[in-house]
Amino acid sequence: MPPSPVTLGRDVNEGIGAGRPIVALESTIIAHGMPYPDNLETAQRVEQAVREGGAVPATIAVLDGVLRVGLTTNELERLATDSTIAKASVRELPALVARGASGATTVAATMRIASLAGIRVFATGGIGGAHRGSAESFDISADLTELARTPVAVVSAGAKAILDLEKTLEVLETLSVPVIGLGCDEFPAFYSRTSGLPIPERADTVAEIAAMLRAKWDIGDDGGVLVANPIPVEFEIPAERISAAIDQALADAAANGVVGAAVTPFLLGRLGAITDGESQRANVALVLSNASVAAAIARALSSMAP
Repeated sequence: MPPSPVTLGRDVNEGIGAGRPIVALESTIIAHGMPYPDNLETAQRVEQAVREGGAVPATIAVLDGVLRVGLTTNELERLATDSTIAKASVRELPALVARGASGATTVAATMRIASLAGIRVFATGGIGGAHRGSAESFDISADLTELARTPVAVVSAGAKAILDLEKTLEVLETLSVPVIGLGCDEFPAFYSRTSGLPIPERADTVAEIAAMLRAKWDIGDDGGVLVANPIPVEFEIPAERISAAIDQALADAAANGVVGAAVTPFLLGRLGAITDGESQRANVALVLSNASVAAAIARALSSMAP
């Protein structure tokens, strides 16, 4: 047998061996999503939410050229404080591995590495998607194409609110990616619970979602699934208020010449400043909620007969 392409942390390795449910977690939120020490505290709280939900957390990153699934406290601290950590989507993985370099994984890269480790459920904040103006710029996140090809269920509060949500849903439809709303009929808009856009499928329990996942993969449809879990109501930012803040952040990005992979971190930082920290508090709340839901789905999926 060839060697495994991933290296498992101790808890993840023991959890897989014991047949326990595992939940993958991304690392860009640690390295590029928040300032220190908020990023480290959030990462630890998200891992704890997964544990409290009865699953094993598996935070994923590339460290010194190694695809790591499950990190130590010191490794989380490194991601939170090392400014040289790259932002890594799937296309960056070969170069990082070949050069022995380090990267914090996006949704797409986390999905790919989780799948290599046999993990089927992943919690994040919001996926990437079609950017505003993407009809001209063709700026569409690799998260969407990865959802089309990699058998991982991604639990998120919809797509990031800075995106064109309608076009994002259109691309997901074209790629035949199931989108399931947990207890909702509209696609959540990250900071807001509704977007005005209908969601293709609704499930009211995690057991229903697990059954849909099993059915999808049993019939040989090997792609992923987007599970949309609206932000907890007490942390919701009304759509009209966050929309104005996003417009200002987008104008600031254009004025500063921010492009490409730097856009999302810049916008999230500006939103935090414009909203006096409210957007960051909402971000943390929705990630914690998604981690709890993902743990419940992983438990339900692992309890089903193979």
